[in-house]
Amino acid sequence: MQINGKMVIGQHAVLGMAGTVRAIDPSTGAEIEPAFGLASEAEVQQACALAESAFDIYRETTLEQRAVFLETIANGIMDLGPVLIDRAAQETGLPRARLEGERGRTMNQLRLFAKVVRDGRYLSATLDSALPDRAPPRPDLRLRKIALGPVAVFGASNFPLAFSVAGGDTASALAAGCPVVVKAHGAHLGTSELVAKVIQKAVADCALPEGVFSMLIGEGRHIGQSLVSNAAIKAVGFTGSRQGGVALMRTAAQRHEPIPVYAEMSSINPVFLLPGALANNSAALAQAFVDSLTMGAGQFCTNPGLVLALQGKPFQDFVDAAAHALHAKTAATMLTPGIHHAYTSGVVRLSEIDGVEMLAQGQHATSGCAAQASLALCDAKTFLNTPALQEEIFGPSSLLIMCSDIEQMQCIAEQIEGQLTVTVHATAADHALAKSLMPILERKAGRILFNGFPTGVEVSHAMVHGGPFPATSDSRSTSVGASAIDRFVRPVCYQEVPADLLPACLSDNNPLGLARVVDGDLLMPR
Repeated sequence: MQINGKMVIGQHAVLGMAGTVRAIDPSTGAEIEPAFGLASEAEVQQACALAESAFDIYRETTLEQRAVFLETIANGIMDLGPVLIDRAAQETGLPRARLEGERGRTMNQLRLFAKVVRDGRYLSATLDSALPDRAPPRPDLRLRKIALGPVAVFGASNFPLAFSVAGGDTASALAAGCPVVVKAHGAHLGTSELVAKVIQKAVADCALPEGVFSMLIGEGRHIGQSLVSNAAIKAVGFTGSRQGGVALMRTAAQRHEPIPVYAEMSSINPVFLLPGALANNSAALAQAFVDSLTMGAGQFCTNPGLVLALQGKPFQDFVDAAAHALHAKTAATMLTPGIHHAYTSGVVRLSEIDGVEMLAQGQHATSGCAAQASLALCDAKTFLNTPALQEEIFGPSSLLIMCSDIEQMQCIAEQIEGQLTVTVHATAADHALAKSLMPILERKAGRILFNGFPTGVEVSHAMVHGGPFPATSDSRSTSVGASAIDRFVRPVCYQEVPADLLPACLSDNNPLGLARVVDGDLLMPR
């Protein structure tokens, strides 16, 4: 499949005329052909108008039609073969094995949502029978969830496939019955075009309205704000910086009709090393921590950027082992020059804060966009008195905090901002302490994990990839896992609606064979 630098707007390939931009190979700094045309306001309006016109038809497609559509996209992505991996590797500097794994995850997300759609539980079909003899009488009431409307999705820089054009936001929105308009990320334009063409073809092959999917290319602030401001758009999915997410939240809130923004933004993912676990095998813990910290040049939203432990010999052993392990790590290419500059600037700012000691760095960078891993240390009092130490440094950098006692550890747990993850390392001897921490950690994070590291996010029914602000803009939601579909639906109640006008999922004879709540009881299909 050829890359031609054009946007996908419905079933059309459109060359933007508002300027051009090229992708960059971060390992060399060289521009990659071809040039991509940038969208103007006219293309934004065209994509949104098509999405709006497709909405009522697409949202009432059958569950099977939508499931097949998602599976068709997954198959099409796989059919791109090495062309997709080659381009993604060139644009991101990520290893082929990582990208092949990410492609598998992307396909698994699409197939997971195909299953979610087929079983129909997300519809929350509920029937309350009429009670005409009750005083006062109860009318016939039925509930289902329907799609919100067209969704704007912003591709992420750090996952060119799994959080991009056909990533989790797009997959869950399409599963819900929402047309999608993607704003492609400038870090992987060719990759985005290849995947967009797969979705475009799937729309046609499945005989769906052309406005079900479009992809725009343009300067982030201008096109992004224009997209979120468009009256046709009813929700937003975003993964990126706190600054970018908050700007979109502000725009969405100031519209004539405010809309939800589901933004995943900033997280430092604290790791609590409890005394028993630290004393048990500090060297192995240190190596596993450093491996997690430097994975993918630290460019994961679940990177362990903060580690807390009690002072003493076990902690000092951990510090020494972590420093030794970090020294051996080679500098890895970051996704873009901008991300690399932000990382190096953040490490410098951290090193200049009073009370912070730079413990160790990885091997020196051999190219302009490679990140040298870093590890710093401070005591609990310094952390508690320095709000800047809670700021995320996106990349392979972490801060170790030495606590004098359990109370300081609990105090830090109370003070940290909202997080995507919190990790606890504990043995059975630590469970009483862990139990005292749990109520605090539940208030702070979307995922709590024990005796592991957070840089793996399973795509499953139980996964939560969300958390209180600033981890996300809405702590009630997740951007990974089956529950991600809930962001893009809303409940509608049908009162005394004639049987021939009811949606199929609420018909008396249950033609779709769904699990439903009927008069307060969960009834499974026969």
